[in-house]
Amino acid sequence: MKKIVMTLAVAAVAASNSNAAQLDIEITNLTHGSWFTPLLVAAHSDSSQLFSSGDVASDSLQAMAEGGDITALTADLTALNATIVGNPAGGLLAPGASTTTSLDTDAAPDNTRLSIVSMLLPSNDGFMGLNAVEIPTEPGTYTYNVNAYDAGTEANDEMIGSGAPGEAGFPAPGPVAAESGTGGTGVAATVEGFVHIHRNVLGDDNLTGGESDIVNTVHRWLNPVVRVTVTVSQ
Repeated sequence: MKKIVMTLAVAAVAASNSNAAQLDIEITNLTHGSWFTPLLVAAHSDSSQLFSSGDVASDSLQAMAEGGDITALTADLTALNATIVGNPAGGLLAPGASTTTSLDTDAAPDNTRLSIVSMLLPSNDGFMGLNAVEIPTEPGTYTYNVNAYDAGTEANDEMIGSGAPGEAGFPAPGPVAAESGTGGTGVAATVEGFVHIHRNVLGDDNLTGGESDIVNTVHRWLNPVVRVTVTVSQ
C-alpha cells in the first residue's frame, strides 16, 4: 500500500479527490501526559471548514476548545449534511492511546473533506485540529501528524476552572485532576482573539501553589500532538 506522511500546521491537501470513499481512521495521542476530550470526526463538503488560522473562533469552536463540548459543532456539521462520528474513544483519549472509527461517504459523495477536532487537557483553550483535509480517492494508507491550536478565546492562565465558555480556567475530569497541581495563582495572560498554533503550556513544579495548576514535568508537549492514519478503500 502507498503510505504518505504529512505534518499539518494549517489545513493541508493529501491528494486530489472526488467521489465517495470508505475510510478507516486511527487517531493516536502522541503526548506524554495530555488527554483529549471526546473527538469529533467528520467528512464534509469543500465549501466549509471548522476554523481558520488567524480568524476569530466561532462560538461552536469556542465551546469545544474551552470545555470539550462538541454539541454545537456537530449541529453545524449536521446542517451541512456532513458524515459524522462523535466520541469514537467513548470518553477521554489517554496519553499514548489510540482509537479507531470508520466513515462511509457513499451516501454523500460531496463530502470530500475530513476534519477532526478535540480539546487538549490540561489547557485553557487548546485543541487538536485536522481541518478540511482532502480525502484521497486512491486506495491506500495516509498518515497525518496534527498540530495543536489555540482558539484565542480564553487567556492561558493555566488554572483549573469550570471549562464553561467565557469563564476562566480549564475543566479537570478525574484523570486530569489527579495529575494536576492545586492552589496556583494564575499565569499572567491575555486573550489573543484569533485562532493560532498553540505555543505549548508553561506549567510549574509546585503541586500546591505557584502560578500554574499544570505540572511541567508531566504536561509539557511539542507539536505534533496527534497522529491520524486514514486507510481509504472503495
